[in-house]
This record gives sequence, C-alpha cells and structure tokens, in this order.
Amino acid sequence: MTAAPGAADRLRHLQAQLPPAARLLAVSKGHPAEAVRALVAAGQRSFGESRLQEASLKQEALADVGPLDWHFIGHLQANKVRPVLQRFGTIHSIDSLPLAERTARIAAEEGLAPQVLLQVKLRDDPTKGGFSREGLLEAWPQLQRLTPLRITGLMTMAPVGLGAAEREPLFAECAGLARDLGLSELSMGMSGDWPEAARAGSTWVRIGSALFGSRT
Repeated sequence: MTAAPGAADRLRHLQAQLPPAARLLAVSKGHPAEAVRALVAAGQRSFGESRLQEASLKQEALADVGPLDWHFIGHLQANKVRPVLQRFGTIHSIDSLPLAERTARIAAEEGLAPQVLLQVKLRDDPTKGGFSREGLLEAWPQLQRLTPLRITGLMTMAPVGLGAAEREPLFAECAGLARDLGLSELSMGMSGDWPEAARAGSTWVRIGSALFGSRT
C-alpha cells in the first residue's frame, strides 16, 4: 500500500494556504505507515492519531525515519492514559478535571512533562465531550497546579452540520477563551472547516482526508 497519488502536492498546497501562525497536523489515523512515510519525505513531521493500537504499530514501522512529533487527538480513556503518555508528546483531548488529574499523576510517575490541550465544548453536541466555558473557568485554578502537565492551549470541534457562518464565531469564541486564560495554542479546524478556524487564530489545523485522500 502506498500514499495516495499527489499527497506531497496536497501537502505543499495546504501549507501555502495556511497563515503564518497555523501549523498543519497531518491526521494519519486510518492511513498506512507508507502514507505517513511519503509525507515525512516531503517534509511533514507532525502527525495526529486517535487509536492507540493503530498508532503504536505505525510508530514502530516508522522508527527508522527518526523522531516524529506525534499528537493524540482522540477520546482519551482513563485506562489508556499511561500508554498514550508513553507514545505521544502532545494530547489534544483532556476533557475533564478528573482526567487531567489522572494524566498528571501518571506523567509524574513516568517522568514525563507532556504538552496538553484542554477540550472545550462551546455548542450543544451530544457526540462530543469537553469542558463548558463555565466549567473550565471553575476548574482553572486546580488545572494550573497539575504539574508536570504543560497546559498550553484549547481544542474544540464544530458540531456536524454547523454552517460556515456559525463555525467562525465558535472558533473566535474559543480563541477568546484561550486569550483570557493566557494560553497560546489553539487546535481548531479539520478538512472541512480549517479556513474558518485559521482565520480565528488556530495554531494547529487537523487535516486528514484533504491531505491523505480517502481512507483505505
């Protein structure tokens, strides 16, 4: 299995469209290690995965290409915190205070200082979790004390079916909340809505199908 034809060209095209503050996180879940390898050869180093077992096999297959910047972007189950910390330097999906506390405790046991982004849910969406604005502000004093976590930003996703005119205010609201908390990173925007997220100040856009093509 090989990368979809033109993946390197799509990478260059997307990079050319991103504003200077936004970085491209190539969402490689559902795509083979060979597709990742082709993008590494084209200069991409940051990759997002959401399934631990799939990611572990891929990381082992790519050990020869040198260190890559792996981000965990899926729902983080409490019983998977330790292996996720062992394999990912950045986690985008800390969605509750208890999960943050567990992650901090295990990171300390492992001697790790992961970068984490807090998942926020700013619109009603039964399919997604995350801190509400009010819940995050209430938990913020406790979250700030959770060493060795390095809480650097927020992550949010637009509900399915939300139009572009509604997505941009959502992303702007998340950016404003991050500024209020003194956080510099924003993980917002995917293949279908990254332009609105980038305009709102996203620093990580999570691109899968628009970069890799359809999943195999």
